[in-house]
Amino acid sequence: MISTNHKRKFLGLTSAVSATVLGLLQPLASLAASPDYNDNNTATPIKHVIVVVGENRTFDHLFATYKPPKGTVSNLLSKGIVNVDGTPGPKYDSATQYEAQDTTTFSNSPKTDKEPYTTLPAPHVGGPESASNTNPPPFATLAGITEFANTYFDGVLPYVPTSDLPLLTTGATGLPSGPDTRISYDGYSVNSLPPGPFQLTPGVPYDAYAASPVHRFYQMWQQTDCNAKYATSDNPSGCKNDLFAWVENTVATGSNGKPIPATGFKSSEGSTALGFYNVQQGDVPYFKSLADKYGMADNYHQPIMGGTGANSIMLGTGDPLWYSDGKGNAAVPPTTWIENPNPQTGTNNYYTQDGYSGGTFTECSDTTQPGVGPITTYLSSIGIQPHCENGHYYLLNNYDPGYYGDGSVDSSSNAKWGVSNGGFVIPPSSVPTIGEELSAHHISWSYYGEGWNAYKKNPNGVNVYCNICNPFQYSTAIMTNPKLRKNLKDTTDFDKDVDNNTLPAVSYIKPGGFLDGHPASSKYDLFEALVKRVITKVQSNPKLWSSTAILITTDEGGGYWDSGYIQPLDYFGDGTRISLIAVSPYSEGVGVVHTYYDHVSFLKFVEANWGLPPISNRSRDNYPNPKTLSNPYTPINSPAIGNLMDMFSFPKKGTPKD
Repeated sequence: MISTNHKRKFLGLTSAVSATVLGLLQPLASLAASPDYNDNNTATPIKHVIVVVGENRTFDHLFATYKPPKGTVSNLLSKGIVNVDGTPGPKYDSATQYEAQDTTTFSNSPKTDKEPYTTLPAPHVGGPESASNTNPPPFATLAGITEFANTYFDGVLPYVPTSDLPLLTTGATGLPSGPDTRISYDGYSVNSLPPGPFQLTPGVPYDAYAASPVHRFYQMWQQTDCNAKYATSDNPSGCKNDLFAWVENTVATGSNGKPIPATGFKSSEGSTALGFYNVQQGDVPYFKSLADKYGMADNYHQPIMGGTGANSIMLGTGDPLWYSDGKGNAAVPPTTWIENPNPQTGTNNYYTQDGYSGGTFTECSDTTQPGVGPITTYLSSIGIQPHCENGHYYLLNNYDPGYYGDGSVDSSSNAKWGVSNGGFVIPPSSVPTIGEELSAHHISWSYYGEGWNAYKKNPNGVNVYCNICNPFQYSTAIMTNPKLRKNLKDTTDFDKDVDNNTLPAVSYIKPGGFLDGHPASSKYDLFEALVKRVITKVQSNPKLWSSTAILITTDEGGGYWDSGYIQPLDYFGDGTRISLIAVSPYSEGVGVVHTYYDHVSFLKFVEANWGLPPISNRSRDNYPNPKTLSNPYTPINSPAIGNLMDMFSFPKKGTPKD
């Protein structure tokens, strides 16, 4: 196929070859009439790439004991931290958690009175105590699922195979709030766990709802405890990952600007972050089978410290969003929207302003701003630039997009984007996305968000759609353009596009709240079931399957502990490792890949495969591919992230794929 660049070369040719030129231009005329005429102009045999995004699990949380059929993997088992049966291994002490003191100014690496825990704070129960058809999940009956779908979603059932719908009726904890008494580990009860990672199962069954740890920006910087003084040749960033339990028990999800209660702060988490599953004992069965057959990355990371919103945005932009006047100009958010992780007077690490309905913006170019100085000082010590623009307050956690699904502006905030009406909404964003880039280059794309159709009809009603997960819903360029807005669809549209051979070149699939695998509100076997439906659907169309890559990941680690290397790229991250599995005819037998990746690697793959430039002059897709020496996990040309090409084995030119 002839690209538009080739068209320019035809201009100015002599009349002697004009007939030949006209003959060549005839196909271009018909191509120009098609908005997607560059879909098949790829550097590899992959003509369709699909990324399916679950929620909130780190690599070790899922694959702590995974043993690949060939090659090596970096996890708790390979490092000797645990044994095959999940019990403490010979190097369990290397994962010891510490407690510390931080009483005056935020520190990303507190050193005062830092001592190892003797026992972990008891992890707490999380998730629904009982099943209910009126307040799911889980549902009390299968009939309740159908009634719910008929009432709110035009009869559309959750996007899993019919045989897996019963998973939506199981998994209630049966326990009130407090320590999760189902947990025991290596002979120790929930109240006397050793000071490192512990196995959740069989006490907390894999099919059960479980607690969700804190996963916010400044908390993760503290949990990972990055300090150049701790740096080694295998861990040049010096991130020790040894303060997860301490942060859970000193600040957890944040203060929302409220003073510490008179009775003192009591965490509702304990050491939830240290729990892991055991694939050797039957946990995570479907994804284990995929990892055994296809390619899996053990060095793929969430791109931002913190939670869902900021990390999901990076899958579309490669660059954090910032607070504006709604017209593309940087502005200052309301004071209560600005993060202040400095501890309140008289407390140990209980933040001044932070929370899901409070501070979530930071001007990280100003080292006098709360929290900024310690992180930028650390980054400077390892030669990394913060990459923050003057006067820009960056979104670090979760705020709603500035647009509803129909392109109208979210009216819950006032004209100055304050909180007089109770809304926490980031103003419409001018940060460019891969969506505009694809459309400008005549490459088709879609974002399939489960529950999208119902959300468009009633954005403030009962719904499973995740608006903070859709990077394109923040964008003025997308949401104010009806043609581009049509690329935002429901998962039911994905089925139709597969059946009609109209699946776009680039697809995002985001499950709704029941199925996304988010701890406490979902289960990971439900996310596995959704992925199984996606893969089965694509494979039902052999021609489509032969040219497709399905990438399975999560938005972020959800605050769970992980033992992997972290490469700081800028002020915002990277964060902990998360899983990535590549399912494709071209990833069969690839095994475990150690190249350093994060979500922006997906953007780099799209750009490399379809010949696109980086999204902007500051987005992370400008970073080079990693170069390594003896250690395949640590790039020597940091900051660097791969483009996922290592996840596939393409036939040599001229050799067909069997």
